[in-house]
Amino acid sequence: MRPMRRGHSRTSRLLGGIGAVVLALATASSALPSAPAAAAEDPAASTSAVAGNVPPAPSARTSPSDTGPLPAGLRRVVFVGNNWEGTATVLDAKTFRAVAEIDVVPDYAERMQEIATNPYRLAFYLGIRALIGEGNDQFVDDMYSSNDGRLVVISRPSFADVVAISLRTKKIVWRFPVSGVRSDHMALSPDGRHVIVSASTGNVVHVLRVRDGKPTGRFSSGGSPHESTYIDGGRRILHASIGTVYSPFDNPDLPDPLEGERVLQIVDAQTNKVVRRYDVRKALDERGLKNVSISVRPITLSPDEKKFYFQLSFFHGFVEMDRRSGKITRVVRLPNLIPNTPRPLYLLDSAHHGIAMNPEGTKICVAGTMSDYATVVTAKGFQRGKLIKGGLKPYWVTPSWDGRYCYISWSGSDTVSRIDYRTERIVTTTRVGDHPQRVRNGYIRRELVAGLGFADASKPFRTSARTAWERPTE
Repeated sequence: MRPMRRGHSRTSRLLGGIGAVVLALATASSALPSAPAAAAEDPAASTSAVAGNVPPAPSARTSPSDTGPLPAGLRRVVFVGNNWEGTATVLDAKTFRAVAEIDVVPDYAERMQEIATNPYRLAFYLGIRALIGEGNDQFVDDMYSSNDGRLVVISRPSFADVVAISLRTKKIVWRFPVSGVRSDHMALSPDGRHVIVSASTGNVVHVLRVRDGKPTGRFSSGGSPHESTYIDGGRRILHASIGTVYSPFDNPDLPDPLEGERVLQIVDAQTNKVVRRYDVRKALDERGLKNVSISVRPITLSPDEKKFYFQLSFFHGFVEMDRRSGKITRVVRLPNLIPNTPRPLYLLDSAHHGIAMNPEGTKICVAGTMSDYATVVTAKGFQRGKLIKGGLKPYWVTPSWDGRYCYISWSGSDTVSRIDYRTERIVTTTRVGDHPQRVRNGYIRRELVAGLGFADASKPFRTSARTAWERPTE
């Protein structure tokens, strides 16, 4: 059994308690009216056209720029967001070696002055640090490159914004403050024109134009909007909210209203209207999972998008849902290596946080976050491979651009690995920055790589002691 994590100081615990209250109040006060339960999604409409030419979405829900021929002048890379450090490591997609590191908080001093002079913002900033950041600021949750390889778009939770940084000048080109006090997961449209970002306490998802950051729309969600994925060639968006994972209320023993509204819904990407909401509670109950949380965590899809595979708060494993019927068709239980760990010590309620099916639809790569392992499961018989112990606190997985590998971030070890889907073994492990989380495929202009260099973050120092979840950076 792994050691218990080191406790925070009395001040940190106090901030945590205050933070739980203020974040919950922020979520409640920012809530929009819930979208009405929509009629069942029209299966025939899944192939209908939406204004504009939208290319087919890639299989296995990888980054939109992952498939197809490489445009002239571009280089395939992998972006790794080092959340607590405030940098993004750029890896060569072929060798998986670091070729650059980007400072994602070049405006750190300006943002901190803005926060320090606003008591409301300061209270939430400290709450986010204590509760969600484990005593650390969160400077990069998610990121995508523009399809022309000139920009990288980044959501920065502690600064409650989204910025685009020029890969030529390394300066911020545009900035968009989200609704509420925290930004989170993003998704890039298949045509690369729009990025959507979850506003955690605003209970909405913003749609932004990549080239200039202009908002073109938004859609409603539940409490703490989280994962979004473009489906149907970019015509729709699959979206989930997770509720109050930063508080003790996400517990199957408590009534659902105390945990915040959790939704799994499909949104029309043209109108931003919710076209279907799934009843996850009913689906789980019918499958005999009455004591399992309905908070949907990372999601992956079958290549034909008829099946959803998703993880759930506190659940060691994942479930398969049929898109048309909304029923849970299969359940995969994976090893729980921490059976004596109390629920309040689960990292943001995530037993597992990371799942990705390969483009062929034959293998599913899983991050066993709390149990410090990865594993590969066959899609046909749900047979589990060996447990891959490559680091601590695995936090995200995504397929490589060619579908050969599963990329995984070991956030407690400050490393990322690529796992071969076929052999189910780690091929390469690369050291990155402090607390890597999201890993995304992307592009960069070839002539810009050399000029990036390896930049330090513009923040002064780390704010917390190293915990038992982590290995020292060498």
